[in-house]
Amino acid sequence: MKYTVVHDVDARRFTTTVEGHLCVLEYRLAGSTMTITFTGVPTAVGGRGVAAALTRAALNEARTAGWKVVPSCSYAAAFMRRHPEYG
Repeated sequence: MKYTVVHDVDARRFTTTVEGHLCVLEYRLAGSTMTITFTGVPTAVGGRGVAAALTRAALNEARTAGWKVVPSCSYAAAFMRRHPEYG
């Protein structure tokens, strides 16, 4: 399934809404290092690849911007282990 992910630069987060539920990936930015701090998808819409879509959007943005990524969120860390192309 495709999700429309929005990058809110000022709030330092990526979001999408699925069936009225807000799904979020939050990060901190220090210099050229993006630290992914939280990925949250409500249970009602979980298991549909929403967290993966948010994480891909964040990692693609980091790649485009030339940022190093530190996955302090357990989901982001697991995603990066499963997808070495984002290493």
